Amino acid sequence: MRRALSLALPLLIFGTLCGTSAHARDSLGIFEAWGAFRDPATPRCYAIAMPVARDRQGFAAIGSWPRRQVRGQVHFRLSRMRSEEAPVILSIGDRRFPLVAGQVDAWAPDARADAAIVAALRSATSMSVQTRDARGRGFADTYALRGAATAIDAAALGCARTR
Repeated sequence: MRRALSLALPLLIFGTLCGTSAHARDSLGIFEAWGAFRDPATPRCYAIAMPVARDRQGFAAIGSWPRRQVRGQVHFRLSRMRSEEAPVILSIGDRRFPLVAGQVDAWAPDARADAAIVAALRSATSMSVQTRDARGRGFADTYALRGAATAIDAAALGCARTR
């Protein structure tokens, strides 16, 4: 049962990310709590995971768009709508990364920050995204990182030959 659930969760997240059925995408593998997928039509590839708390609706994704020459772009869908003035901070181990955010999405401010975040998560066991919601209450979405590096590598390889 647990294995079936671990296989289904990334597929559900990916479908949410793309707004379509995950079956239209190529699965590149499931690695612990992380999945890797390729959308050959775009083309684009993602490593993606849900927060540890089962009641959270957000996700974390590391994406590549080879035709745009974008690789390792970090994206978070927050589990709640954030307050407009609230900063969004990603914590990985003892490192803190300020993120650029919309109402429910957050990204690294530039490619250099994307690379630093990906490097940091490769050697950590968890990460969390903290901010305040629209009511001013603090919240954090926490992600297990076991399998993340492998999923990121699978996604990068999945789009490596596409130009």
